[in-house]
Amino acid sequence: MKIEIATLFPEMCETVLNESIIGRARKANKVELECHNIRDFANNKHNRVDDYPYGGGAGMVMQAPPVYDAYKSLNLDKKVPVIYMSPQGRRFNQEIAKELAQHEEIV
Repeated sequence: MKIEIATLFPEMCETVLNESIIGRARKANKVELECHNIRDFANNKHNRVDDYPYGGGAGMVMQAPPVYDAYKSLNLDKKVPVIYMSPQGRRFNQEIAKELAQHEEIV
């Protein structure tokens, strides 16, 4: 299985994913993981990807173009499941894990 991860913290992602069960699976070539830096797709001098919420208010949100451009850069030649982490999403459970395990590649 190949897993592509788009993140703002690829070094931290790599460090964590080289340990424990995932680390052993990587060493045994059971899973291939690649972490992509979303900041590489920012179109500004400081690779800034955050923005203010539409309509104002507190907090920051990520700009959509760098996330989309990071996704496009993967050059996927087939339909691949995309998991976007969000508080509004479905709770991850064993059933979802079994469903995702059937795919050759996940983003």
